[in-house]
Formats: sequence, C-alpha cells, structure tokens
Amino acid sequence: MNTVITPVRTEERTQLGIRPGDTVRVHQKVAEKGKVRLQVFEGLVLAVKHGTEAGATFTVRATMSGIGVEKIFPLYSPVIDKIEIVRRSKVRRAKLYFIREKVAREVRRQLRNMRMVKLSTEDFKEEEKLEVVEEGSSVEEVVETTREESPEVVAESTEGEVTPEEVAAEEARIEEKKEQA
Repeated sequence: MNTVITPVRTEERTQLGIRPGDTVRVHQKVAEKGKVRLQVFEGLVLAVKHGTEAGATFTVRATMSGIGVEKIFPLYSPVIDKIEIVRRSKVRRAKLYFIREKVAREVRRQLRNMRMVKLSTEDFKEEEKLEVVEEGSSVEEVVETTREESPEVVAESTEGEVTPEEVAAEEARIEEKKEQA
C-alpha cells in the first residue's frame, strides 16, 4: 500500500464542504524576515473549482479599504493553517462572479448620492449666505434712506437681490449641463 504523507489534514478539509456564498476566514502562513506569522483573509467564496480532488481551489473576495481583492486558495495547501466558515448563505449559482459588477454598481451609486448630498449642503450654505447678505443689505437700506431719504437707493438694492428659488433654478440648470456633457 502507498501511504501519502502530507502536512495537511485532508479529511478535515474535505468535510468542511466550502460552497459558493459562504463567508470564510482563511488563516495563511506568511514568512517575513525569518519569522512565520498568520495572516487572516476574510471574505465571500465566489467559486469552488475541482470539488474535493487534489487540485481543488476556491476563490475568496473581500473589500479592503474600499477596493475589491480576490485570492485563489488551493484547498489542500500547507500554507493555509486554518479555514473557518463564518457564515453560510443560500445561493442559486455555482459561480458568483456577478458580485464583482454588482459591488461596483453599488459603489458608483453611493458616490453619486454623496455628490448630491454634498451639492445640497453647499446649496444650503449658499442660501444661508444669501440670507445674511440680504439682512445686511436691508440694514444698509434703512440707514441710507434715513440719511438721504431718497427712494432711488431702495429701488437699486431691490433690483440686485436674488431669491433662493432663482439660485436653486440656476444651479439645477448648471447640474443638468454637467450631466449632459
């Protein structure tokens, strides 16, 4: 009989039953400057290839600092110290590669929403500035009319005033032009 000696507990890894949709935590041995340390990589299993045979691999995707990172691990690699299944979820696909595009779309949508919120807060700040300026100009008008008592000064200051509705309409037109370009 041929006895295979391997540093990996193959029975244990076959019984794990890693499937697409599982969230796994892979403890990987990394050698740095003569020391061996464990590096943990936690993410979603996108694919399992070759089942439980000798060359079996599984792909794990994680998001680190807002960037999607994928690693392909051999199931029976001696570099892998431990594989933990954190969570199982039911999926209807054998390969979850569509998650890549789905996540990218969600990130784009979030960025778009952040821009809209930023623009609306800027609009709010501009409206506050306009209100402060309008309040300041009304004080000046009162002072000027009491000194000179001429209706011309009051008429000039009302022509230069811009209402918040006009500002909002102008900004909406500018945004539409930017989106069309």
